[in-house]
Amino acid sequence: MTNDLLCIDRSLSVGSLGSYIHWANQIPLLTQDEEQDLARKLRENNDIEAARKMIMSHLRLVISIARGYSGYGLPQADLIQEGNIGLMKAVKRFNPDVGVRLVSFAIHWIRAEMHEFIIKNWRIVKIATTKAQRKLFFNLRKMSKKRGWFSEDEVSTIAETLNVNHKDIRQMEARLNNYDTSFDASDDDDDSPASWGAPANYLEDNSLGPLHRLEHDDWASNRHEKLHAAMATLDDRSQDILRLRWLQDDKQTLHQLAEKYQISAERVRQLEKTAMQKLQQQIAD
Repeated sequence: MTNDLLCIDRSLSVGSLGSYIHWANQIPLLTQDEEQDLARKLRENNDIEAARKMIMSHLRLVISIARGYSGYGLPQADLIQEGNIGLMKAVKRFNPDVGVRLVSFAIHWIRAEMHEFIIKNWRIVKIATTKAQRKLFFNLRKMSKKRGWFSEDEVSTIAETLNVNHKDIRQMEARLNNYDTSFDASDDDDDSPASWGAPANYLEDNSLGPLHRLEHDDWASNRHEKLHAAMATLDDRSQDILRLRWLQDDKQTLHQLAEKYQISAERVRQLEKTAMQKLQQQIAD
């Protein structure tokens, strides 16, 4: 194995996507013999350095595949990151004795991770959950970019090709033609016609309705009156303990009240518990 991978210009910054791509493209490709040797070291000896070299030499493959998904409007850096995860999984599972190159084996794993990322992040609402829906999503989106809605003949052809039913195709087609919208209008577009259609402008808010507010205020007033009436049934010391422990901003501790009344903190706790039970019983009646 040559030392070319170790001779890369390490002073090169990889802080930006462009720098990363330039850096990755400097890494030389492995020959078939080098790849086989590294794969066996990883498989037989769990050689992490061998795995690292296999991954590094295929970073440009991930970048190339990520470019093919640029039309989904997701950051290339995120797609590349997800693809690198797929590459790592491929390297871990690669069997050098099968007789195929890692590049052919890794493509499936790289695309699988990118597909999963796209499905989760392309829309706010997850657009596909089953394996059949995912196959439809990527195939239909590729086809629909060339034209609008499909005719019945085209749907029949797609259904036969992908082995899915017509209903699933129409549902996925409708999802692809929908779009996300902001709940609130943009602050910069308050006077634009588009901002008038923002859901925040027309969705009903029952929480502030007159009936709801009246019921809430009446309930709160009733509970307040019951609390005052229940407090009046307690002795002065119990009232004072509850007031100082719960009904003022600067709440006092059990020990502070114990010192005030010259009793133990445990006795204050017992008095507090008894008073609370009486209050609950009075309010419930």
